[in-house]
Amino acid sequence: MAPAMSQTATRQTATRPTTAPEAVPAARILIASFVGTAIEFYDFYVYATAAALVIGPIFFPPGDPAVQTLAAFATFSIAFIARPMGAAFFGHFGDRVGRKATLVASLMIMGLSTVLIGCLPSYATAGWWAPLALCVLRFGQGVGFGGEWGGAALLAVENAPPGRRALYGIFPQLGAPVGFITANLGFLGLALALSPADFQAWGWRIPFLASAALVGVGLYVRLKLTETPVFKAALEKAAPERVPLAVIFTKYIRSTLLGTFAMVACYAVFYLSTVFALSYGVATLGFTRPTFLLFECVAVLFMGLGIPLSGWAADRYGRRPVLLSGLIFTASLGLVMGPMLGSGQGGLVLGFLCLGLFAMGWLFGPMGALLPELFPTRVRYTGASVTYNLAGILGASAAPYLAQRLSEWGGVGWVGLYLAVAAGISFVAVALMQETKEKAIQ
Repeated sequence: MAPAMSQTATRQTATRPTTAPEAVPAARILIASFVGTAIEFYDFYVYATAAALVIGPIFFPPGDPAVQTLAAFATFSIAFIARPMGAAFFGHFGDRVGRKATLVASLMIMGLSTVLIGCLPSYATAGWWAPLALCVLRFGQGVGFGGEWGGAALLAVENAPPGRRALYGIFPQLGAPVGFITANLGFLGLALALSPADFQAWGWRIPFLASAALVGVGLYVRLKLTETPVFKAALEKAAPERVPLAVIFTKYIRSTLLGTFAMVACYAVFYLSTVFALSYGVATLGFTRPTFLLFECVAVLFMGLGIPLSGWAADRYGRRPVLLSGLIFTASLGLVMGPMLGSGQGGLVLGFLCLGLFAMGWLFGPMGALLPELFPTRVRYTGASVTYNLAGILGASAAPYLAQRLSEWGGVGWVGLYLAVAAGISFVAVALMQETKEKAIQ
């Protein structure tokens, strides 16, 4: 009896260390993927909100407010052009060296660029040097952001148990609404606390400078990360690819193109419902800044609801049916954009924003799993990052600018048609994809 009991105790003692500790690293990785993307999205949305409110008159010559707004939206697009470059750069080292180091570096670049924007002189003080420096730092934001999302998604998905990749993949996605609402609440508080003159003179800088503290928190969390077991196993089997980007555009060009076009509507509905809508609501419909920022803060809660719901549904029913249903809804939403957003009535405007951001959340949720699932481990960081950020150029970089032009030319109903077309493009791309729900991550 004693030897048998001793052997049983030995087996129990031996099994404890192999099961219990794993829950803690997994939880820490999911938190890190969420916290990091929340900070990066905060940085990105701080600029988006400022572009809609103050960047034009501060950094460009005095004159027609509409021209200043268009110039501000043009600087907004610079980061989206830089993002694929950041994706290729950080993806290269993420696939060759590891996820942890690249995620730390991307967070530092993004945070430093954001803080420095808050320190820039205005056009009245520095002339054309001010918008030039703004464009350089906006480019830096884009490079940092380009390396962020793919690595955060891989940390979550490559640590997910079978059948729960989409659910784990929502953690970096949830950083988007949290970062957005944090940025908007910051601007809302300043708009309520300061006079319009003080807000434009110096108050707008505070959200940019506050990024320094948030980045410190993010770095603390991310420096405690470990590499994913999937990546470690891939390195043990073979040396990493010398040029992951070349592999993406030779062996996986179909996956890259389909993934890129699948994301177009997701970007379009978000930036039309936030950046363009904020500018249009304040400048054209006559809402006050605090009122419309409050509308946006309420609406983003629906985005936060859509992300986990669609992540759960994507694990249960598959990625394709969830995305296709969301794209049909998004196209329908584009057709009612004119009557709702263009009405100028508070209830209808808020209703459109809530529906638009719920649609974005529904489309965004499964992407945390879908885009990494399109590529093998050896090039997954590069593939997911490049795909995600190329879609940003097509779906987001020019969206506020084009929407502003369309609304001036033919009214906001034409902006809705633009959204419906974007949804149609993404629908075709998703329809041509194979379902990845049961695909093995290797």
